[in-house]
Formats: sequence, C-alpha cells, structure tokens
Amino acid sequence: MNVYVETNFVLELALLQEQQESCQKLLDLAEAGRINLILPAFSLTEPYETLIRREKNRRNLSQDLHRELSQLGRSLPYQQQVHTYQEITEFLVNSGKEEKQRFQIVVEKLLVVSKVIPLTVEILTAAIGYQSELEFTPQDAIVYASVIEHLNKSSERQRCFINRNSKDFDNPDIQEALDRYSCRILFNFDAGFGYIKNQIGII
Repeated sequence: MNVYVETNFVLELALLQEQQESCQKLLDLAEAGRINLILPAFSLTEPYETLIRREKNRRNLSQDLHRELSQLGRSLPYQQQVHTYQEITEFLVNSGKEEKQRFQIVVEKLLVVSKVIPLTVEILTAAIGYQSELEFTPQDAIVYASVIEHLNKSSERQRCFINRNSKDFDNPDIQEALDRYSCRILFNFDAGFGYIKNQIGII
C-alpha cells in the first residue's frame, strides 16, 4: 500500500506533537515493509523554515527576558526569584537546539525508510498551474504536484494521502482528482493509521 505524507508528518515526529505516536507507527510499518511510505523531497526541506523561525523567536524572547531579569535582579526583593526564572531563558534556547537535533534524526530515518519523490522540472511546472487553479500557496502546490506525479507513475492499487492541512486540501476538486487514482485522502494521522491498519489487515 502506498501511503503519501507531507511536511506535517515530518514536523509531528520532529516536534513530538500530539499525533506523533501514529506517525511513528506508520514509520514502523514502512520499516517492516508493510507499507510504502512516500513523501515529496520538498517536505524534507520545508520544515527548516518552521524550525528556524521558532528558534529565532525563542532566542529573541530569551534575550528580552534575560535583560528584564537582569534589571529586576538589581532590586534586593527580587534577586532570589530572578535566579529561579533564569532557568526559563536556558530552556528556551535549549529547546530549539533539541528540536533541530530531532529533526535531523527524523530526516535521516525517512531517507532510509521512505520513498522520496524528487523535485523535478515537471513537478515545478505543474505546481505553477495548481497555484492558480486550486488557489494553493507555492508550498502546497509543490506537495500536491509531487503526489500527483507519483500517482501517475505508480501501479500500486491501494493508495492514501494523509495531509493535516485540511484548510487548503479539503476541496471537492482535489477529492475528485485523487479519486481518479483510487487514492483516499485523510486529514488526521490518527485516523490515517486506523484506516491503513484496516486496509492491510492489522488487528
């Protein structure tokens, strides 16, 4: 069974978000050869933007907080409390570093376990059309074009696309296009894992 995933799958695993357990189970199924986990190459690079933005915001917040705490520390009544809150600034900085490390581990794992759809001229050309046709952002258009390109070439009969971005992908035109390839689209990794279990006969 071909299971297509996108950028949010990578972020769920790297950031240990609420549906990461189901994502990890899907990764385990792929490693065991029970499913073919497939994702666009773009989805392995797009999360860098999110991680860099989060780390930058936390670093700035940490620096602002450190300055305020330093000012408060000059007042005798607050010196003990200031010492306690200094740990928060360290936590903000360290959390960003830990997320980047987890992201690197996840990407390395996916490169081994999954099938990565290369970013080609054909996909970029199709993506330009999808931006206007489906009112996609450039990022969503590239993901969608990558999945359609692979569906066109795949002979696998069982297919599904798990995509948490229901805001942009829960569209009748997209549903109709994927139906032509007998590809089910799901907008939740927990529900996706349940659907896949039933399809491949896992109790």
